[in-house]
Amino acid sequence: MSAKKILIVYLSRTNNTKAIAEIIRRNTGGTLVALELNQPYPENYQATVQQVVKENETGYLPPLKTTIDSIEQYDVFFIGFPTWDMKMPPPMKSFLHQYNLSGKTIIPFNTNAGYGVGSGFETVKELCPNSKVLEGFEMKGGVERDGLYLVIKDEKAKDAATKVKAWLQKIKIIK
Repeated sequence: MSAKKILIVYLSRTNNTKAIAEIIRRNTGGTLVALELNQPYPENYQATVQQVVKENETGYLPPLKTTIDSIEQYDVFFIGFPTWDMKMPPPMKSFLHQYNLSGKTIIPFNTNAGYGVGSGFETVKELCPNSKVLEGFEMKGGVERDGLYLVIKDEKAKDAATKVKAWLQKIKIIK
């Protein structure tokens, strides 16, 4: 895999998914891209939850400020997102709808409040039907509703680094 060009695209509200994305970059040398929205979500957690539930109900895909030039040059795409409403967040769906990743290798990763990925990894497979989707990685991050934001730091970051490296070896991205 070392000769392949890797792009690591992530969405992170509390920086836990960003922490995992940075560990992946350190291990793979991939290019890191944070998804940003034209219209950011409200700072208020409950307001964001209400907006996301409505977006999921209506199928709304928020426009992205982030653009990726020459996306075709990449072979492997790490797709990182938190679990929102037990689903993939609408901005990541926007990204997967906006770019044609047919024939590419897609590798999802996720942070969540302890309830798991929900339907997020299945959504990756649904939105990338002509891609090779490898086994994803998930880890408990913060619990924003309880005021626990970035928790993947210090000892937990060391633990995450060990787990991410083992996963990357298991899926044969690194030796």
